[in-house]
Amino acid sequence: MKKRLILIATILLLITGNISIAGEDSRQLVQLPKMMQQHMMSNMRDHLTAINEILIYLASDQLDQAAEVAESRLGMSSLESHGAEHMAGFMPEGMRKAGTNMHKAASRFALKAQEGDALPAYKSLSEVTSACVACHSGYRIQ
Repeated sequence: MKKRLILIATILLLITGNISIAGEDSRQLVQLPKMMQQHMMSNMRDHLTAINEILIYLASDQLDQAAEVAESRLGMSSLESHGAEHMAGFMPEGMRKAGTNMHKAASRFALKAQEGDALPAYKSLSEVTSACVACHSGYRIQ
């Protein structure tokens, strides 16, 4: 019983601690015209959807399909379809670098997935999501 109470108290402390931290947003605000902001948010939602599809394919041992989604929707060959060139001028250098790192990591993941071994592919996918985390941790839009 005592162990449960300690566990519950610890969880409550963590939760309440996170609530106060959540109110403090020290990420750099990137000002974008409204249309660009909507475009970027749409791209990011598609990126998240693509990562989900990749995970579903990996879980089903369909690595070729995971590679196709990664390259066509996240990889370097997806930049034109996402309008990356006209967006880049509005981004701070660190944000551009994080985006480029994500797109390059997705292309590397696609190549790794095509090799057919799931574990190295999963490890490679973490480079993609790490780039996402780096950008979202440092930058925000309205």
